[in-house]
Formats: sequence, structure tokens, C-alpha cells
Amino acid sequence: MDCTPVFQRVLKASRKLNLLEVETLNCILNEVAGEALAQTEYILSENARDLARMDPSDSRYDRLQLTPERIEGIAGDMRAVARLPYPVGRILSETIRPNGLTIRKVSVPFGVIGIIYEARPNVTFDVFSLCLKSGNACILKGGSDAIDSNTAIVGLIRKVLKKYGIDEHTLTLLPAGREETMQLLNARGFVDLIIPRGSQNLINYVRENATIPVIETGAGICHTYFEHSGDREKGRSIVFNAKTRRVSVCNALDCLVIDESRLSDLPYLVEKMAGKDVLIYADEKAFSVLKGNYPDHLLEPATEASFGTEFLSYKMSVKTVSGFDEALDHIARYSSKHSEAIIAENPDRIDMFRKLVDAAAVYSNTSTAYTDGAQFGLGAEIGISTQKLHARGPMALEELTSYKWIVEGDGQVRP
Repeated sequence: MDCTPVFQRVLKASRKLNLLEVETLNCILNEVAGEALAQTEYILSENARDLARMDPSDSRYDRLQLTPERIEGIAGDMRAVARLPYPVGRILSETIRPNGLTIRKVSVPFGVIGIIYEARPNVTFDVFSLCLKSGNACILKGGSDAIDSNTAIVGLIRKVLKKYGIDEHTLTLLPAGREETMQLLNARGFVDLIIPRGSQNLINYVRENATIPVIETGAGICHTYFEHSGDREKGRSIVFNAKTRRVSVCNALDCLVIDESRLSDLPYLVEKMAGKDVLIYADEKAFSVLKGNYPDHLLEPATEASFGTEFLSYKMSVKTVSGFDEALDHIARYSSKHSEAIIAENPDRIDMFRKLVDAAAVYSNTSTAYTDGAQFGLGAEIGISTQKLHARGPMALEELTSYKWIVEGDGQVRP
């Protein structure tokens, strides 16, 4: 289909959002949250249609699946966004020049944001709530694997928008075809920003084919370094949580880096993993320590491919290092600059790790599972940026605004 008429309607709808009162926006978000809970059975029935088309062993299955508990969490996040301060119209700076001009830097919406994502129907709710509260219209391009879930969710949201007299094109879902994807990536003059959510292949495709600005929400190849001074009890619980809490998400642990002076603690650190059937790819030193201390069917020698891989499953690699510098080198080589952690009691080592590790989120003595907009107090997130221009880490309301300069005079002319 030719998406140009759709893009035109969304652009028109976006221009009206700046005129809405923040109280109206909050009421809409709270009502959509209520509708999501009231229509849980319907949403789950449509989600079941999508799930029936996907192999349960697919790493995307968990992300595709909605449950009553997950819908409750989504509704809670939307209500949290409603409680957050309005990000538009903030005076970021103000100065009065010697000639009397008043110059203000004021936050404004981007306008129209395009989101390209895979099997993540929760993203539909998250994107809508954040875009509406930040004054942006949004165009969603979900994959065919979640088409029934996304259609149901968008229909529910549009019903609430109509009730409040808001143009339903404020939220638009495109068909699931590749042709529509290419049109969105090249919608210059209609779309201000593209944000991809999904695999590294999807992100690469968007970056290579878009002719409008892209913010990459990159893959999460996450490391945790158990340093010489690390506490084994903290390490055991942190590593287990980071790896097994939810394996299909981008903040899950992929590689445990361990100081060779602490190799004797490795079996204890990973012992609980066996209960979750976590397959460990261990380098030579780690393998020799784990052999006989971890189930044989869950232990394999590491290869080069074991490192720099986002597993998104019950798999993890272990890298032994001779010390702090080698740990930093390994992380720098294989990191996707998403989330990196150190387990240590030495404050100097922690401080150096924070300063030298290049990532959107750097942790000490806690789990990388916390890289999440809601966990950071942002209400929800539209993605986790691994780049450095404009936004980095969890992107929420403030990151969905730009700014403009307001210059106020009283007849001044430049000599």
C-alpha cells in the first residue's frame, strides 16, 4: 500500500497535540490503563493467536507472550507515566542579552516518531504512553509475529482517543509488510525520528536503509566481572538474577568474567544455574574448574563465538582473566555498550571500572536486570539507547523531546 496518505494524517494529528492540557493527557493514559485491565481476556485471546504461530523454543516467544500479570504491569507503568511531570515547555536555559533580548531554550516534542519492532506487544502500550505524554504522534511498524496482539491493543487505545475527541491517527499501526517498512524509513518530511526495537539484524537494517534520523536501541551483550575482592554471596545472587530472571531481554547477563585468583569460587557462583538448565560455555581454565562441579550436559568448552554473543536464552559464557586490566580489555572488545557490571569490595576498583567502562549503564554490586525505564523511575521506556548522540540508556519522556529557542524582543534590530 502507499503509506503517504497515512503519513500525512499522522503529521496533521501531531500538530494538535501541543494544544492539549496535561490533565487531559493524564486522563487518557489512566483510562487506557483501565481499559487494558478490563479487556485482559480479549487481549490475551488475540495474543494467543500470535503465540500459536510461533515455536515455543524461539527466543522471541517469551517477549511475545502476554499474561494477566504482565498486563497489570503495563497498566501500572502507564499510570506511572501519567504521574510524571510534563516534559514539554520546560525552560532549559534563559538569558537576557546586553541589548535587552530575552533568549530561552524550551523543550518541545519531536513531532512524529516511528517505531519499528518485533515480537513485543508491550511496546505498543509503552510507546503510546510515552509519545502521548511528550506530545508526539507515533507510527508503529510491528512484525507479523505480533500482528493480532498489536491490532487489538491499538484498537483499544484508539477507542479511548475518540472518546476524548483526539484524532485517532495520533497512534497509527502500519501493515506488517516489508514494503511499508521501507516507506517508513524514507518518510522524510512526515516522520522526525525512527527508533528500532529488536534484534541486531533489525537494528542494522534500519540504520542502513533509513534516510531520516535513527536512535539505535542496540543489542545487549552484557558482562559481569567478578573481581578479586568480590563477595561470593553477593556474586552468587547477582549473577543468578542477571542471567535467569528473564533470559529473553536485552539486559540479561551473557558473559561472566572472573578473576583467575577467584576461580575456586566459580562452582559456587554458578551452582544455582544448573537448576535453570543454563548451558555454560567456559574457557579452558574455567572449564577445568567446573568439570565435575557442574552438570556435564550443561558444560561446553568456549569458542570465539561464545563471546560477543547476545544469547537471549539459558546460555552464558565464562571468561577467566589475569586481572583488572584484562577484564577491561575483554569487555571493551565484546561489549555492545549496553550494561556492564562489577562485583567488588575494593572501592578503588569500583571507581576505576565506572570511569573506564564505556556503556550506557555501569553497575557495581548489583544486577544488570535493572536497566529498564520503569526501574530507573522513568515510568516506562521506549528503548535503551546504546549510542551517544541525543540519548543514552533508557529513553523515556525527556528523551522524546528536543528543544527550540524562543527569542523575545522589543524592537531591537541587529547593527
